[in-house]
Amino acid sequence: MTSTTTALPATASRTASDAVLTASLFIAPLVYLAADSAYAALGWDSGVGAVLHVLGAIAYGLVILRVVAWMPPASRLAAVLVPVGLIGLAGNVAYGFEAIHLSLGNVALVDQDVVANLIKPLGLFFPLSLVLVAIALWMLRRRWQGVAMLVAGLAWPVGHIANVAPVAVATNVLLVIALGSLVWQRPATAHN
Repeated sequence: MTSTTTALPATASRTASDAVLTASLFIAPLVYLAADSAYAALGWDSGVGAVLHVLGAIAYGLVILRVVAWMPPASRLAAVLVPVGLIGLAGNVAYGFEAIHLSLGNVALVDQDVVANLIKPLGLFFPLSLVLVAIALWMLRRRWQGVAMLVAGLAWPVGHIANVAPVAVATNVLLVIALGSLVWQRPATAHN
């Protein structure tokens, strides 16, 4: 696969929606870092962590849209990233509500047969979307951010499925640095 780059139009960053999408690059990983820090300090059934989790998951949907907007209109990767990212958003939000459910003293939904069959597969789409963002950033010539996103996408299930708080927090620190750096340095578009 070859890629060439062209600069984004000068007007691309002048719209309100573009500003919101760009801000999500910093807000989403920062909110999620706060969520996982709360989980690490208070336990994986923390209501505070769970509320932040849901808000961070929603913000990551905007991150997906931000990266897709940087891709060329005919990009097949963008066409895959939109549904994978939105399904990942749904799965991630579902796990956040699972944590809210647990914080209220209820049984784990993901341990129930029917519910687990929905939540668990949807939840795996979120780290997959991080990997696809990594590929997109690589194509957009943001190489170190792409590598950082790939590492985060691979580490995400370790930290979150196995509930390993140091890995979850470290993954979010990496995401804050990688995605946050893009707020000030927009990628050029890629053609595939």
